[in-house]
Amino acid sequence: MTKGTVLITGASSGIGEALARHFAGKGFDLIITARRTANLEQLASELKTKVNVQVVSCDLADPNGVSNLLQDIDAESVDVLVNNAGIAYPGKFHDQDYDDIYNLLSLNIMALTKLTNAVLPLMVKRGSGKVLNVASVASFQPVPSLSVYAASKAFVLSLTESLSEELKGTGVSVTALCPGLTDTDLVDDMQARNVPPFLMSSVKGVAKEGFDALMNREVIRIPGLTNQAAVTWAKHQPRWLVRGLGGLFAQFNSKNPS
Repeated sequence: MTKGTVLITGASSGIGEALARHFAGKGFDLIITARRTANLEQLASELKTKVNVQVVSCDLADPNGVSNLLQDIDAESVDVLVNNAGIAYPGKFHDQDYDDIYNLLSLNIMALTKLTNAVLPLMVKRGSGKVLNVASVASFQPVPSLSVYAASKAFVLSLTESLSEELKGTGVSVTALCPGLTDTDLVDDMQARNVPPFLMSSVKGVAKEGFDALMNREVIRIPGLTNQAAVTWAKHQPRWLVRGLGGLFAQFNSKNPS
């Protein structure tokens, strides 16, 4: 017997794909969505031997993306919503094209907010449901050369924490998963391959931590002792020092691209 249905955005690769595999292994039916149809179909063909899988190909950064997704699914059947889709564009803010910035904000913030706003009332009405928002350790401090990405993830973390309080007593929980550098296509795009291996998390490990945190109704989960230590350290330092060290890291990374 199925344990419910989970809707996962950005499920064609990386953490989203790993989460889909993990949920399927735990007996959840899946609705998986992303832009890369071929990847989704391949994943679905592998997982359909275990659970039911619905594939919906769409671009959630498009203004009509979330509406198109909602037209193709039964939103009332969603027991778990995983907002995983996200993008990052590295580089100095004044050098970036505004279309890229707009695209990032549309996906990382607006699509997540619109989809959550559509599904959450249905969960509250029936008195059960879970939402997993994939944020980042970048949620906790400024990140020069990833300024808009870090700001977008700070929004995700703040929204999650606010909703966790609003939803007390409703039977619905919201969790923020805040991974550090993880072995995904996104890290390739950010040219962060030159970091030490011990700082790079695996997608399977991050997915498992996200699933466990969601099931335990935790509000925030930071995978990895190194990431936890870094966030704790930053909380107790003056902000000028934290952003200054972030600037030094950004300069080092730009001079040593992968």
